[in-house]
Amino acid sequence: MPVTPEQQAEIDALRATPRPTLRAVSDGMEAHLYNINPVLDHGFVRVIDYMGDDAAICQAARVSYGKGTKSVQNDEGLIRYLMRHWHSTPFEMCELKLHVKLPVFVARQWIRHRTANVNEYSARYSILDREFYIPSADQLAAQSSVNNQGRGEALTGAEAERVLDILKSDAARCYDHYQDMISDDGQQGLARELARMNLPANIYTQWYWKVDLHNLLHFLRLRADAHAQYEIRVYADEICKLVADWVPFAYKAFEDYRMGGETLSAAALDCVRRMLKGEEVSQETSGMSAREWRELQEVLG
Repeated sequence: MPVTPEQQAEIDALRATPRPTLRAVSDGMEAHLYNINPVLDHGFVRVIDYMGDDAAICQAARVSYGKGTKSVQNDEGLIRYLMRHWHSTPFEMCELKLHVKLPVFVARQWIRHRTANVNEYSARYSILDREFYIPSADQLAAQSSVNNQGRGEALTGAEAERVLDILKSDAARCYDHYQDMISDDGQQGLARELARMNLPANIYTQWYWKVDLHNLLHFLRLRADAHAQYEIRVYADEICKLVADWVPFAYKAFEDYRMGGETLSAAALDCVRRMLKGEEVSQETSGMSAREWRELQEVLG
C-alpha cells in the first residue's frame, strides 16, 4: 500500500497544526498539502510545499507592490496573454515541492527533465522496501508495429498470464537475493551500495522534486500527453489535478494554449491560408513531407 498507518498519522498531525502566514496562499493547494494521492499499485504524489499563486504570476509580470492586480478579470487576461505569447519568467516565480513514490524505470524517464531540484532515497544508506510495480493485465501490450517507443495490441489469455508470472517471480527472486547478500547473519554481508545493482527496475524509489511552474508545465505538456508512456502519464495526470487547484487561471491557459493548442510551421500555416481561400491543397503541392502533411491532416481533423 502507498503509506503505512504510522505515515498516515504523521500526515494527519501535520494537517492538524495550521500556522498563520503573511505569504501568498492558494486555498486550493492548502487543501492538498501533505495528503497522499495514490498512483499505480504502490506509488503516490503529495505536496510538501509551494510558493505563489495566480496573483504572484501577475505581480511578477507587473513588478508591482502587493498583489499587483487591478481585478480578477485583469489577472486572468494577463495570465492568458503571458501564456499565449510564451512569456515564461512570471511563471517561474511560483514553485512546487512534491514527494513522489515511483518505480525506478519511471524515475529514469522523469529525471530527464533536468530543470528541477531532486533528492532521492538512497539505497547506499538504506534498505529498499519489498515493493514492485506489477502492471494490471490491461496494461500489458505487445511492441507497436508503427512506433518504436510505444505499445501495440494488448496481450491476452495465457500470454498475459505468463508475462505477469515472470514479472512477479523475477522481482521476488531478485529481492530475496538482495536480502541474502546484505545480511550479516553468519557472514560479512555485501555493502548496500553494491547489493542494489541486483534489484529490478520495477522496484519503488522515492524522491523530493522541486520545480518552478514554467518548467512544471513543460513537464506536464510532455508527460500528460496521450502519447506518453502510461506509467509516467498517470503521475502527470495526478499532478495536473493539483496544479489546477493551485493556479486555476494559469492551468486553464495552459490547457487552452499548450495541451489543447497546436503549433504550425510556416509551411503548414501557408497551406491553411491557401485552403481558407478555397484552393485545393495536396501533399504534393504543400511543400511538406508526407509525415508533416499527415500530421497537419490530423490537426485539422
